[in-house]
Amino acid sequence: MKPLSFREVKRKLESAGFQEAGQTGSHVKFAKTTGAGTRTATVPKHSDVAAGTLRSILRQAGLSAEEFDSL
Repeated sequence: MKPLSFREVKRKLESAGFQEAGQTGSHVKFAKTTGAGTRTATVPKHSDVAAGTLRSILRQAGLSAEEFDSL
């Protein structure tokens, strides 16, 4: 997995059904309500989101790398 820009991560999360839920400093919180509860993912608003950080975001969002890449 390669680093992506914040704008690209935001676009992909929104296409997966997440909505921007708030911001604290340079970190933006995205949330999605499902039948099982609410999923939240926190994304740093940096020009490039590092690969390790991106894996953590996917884990929080409950998405696989393949699902995320196809969005």
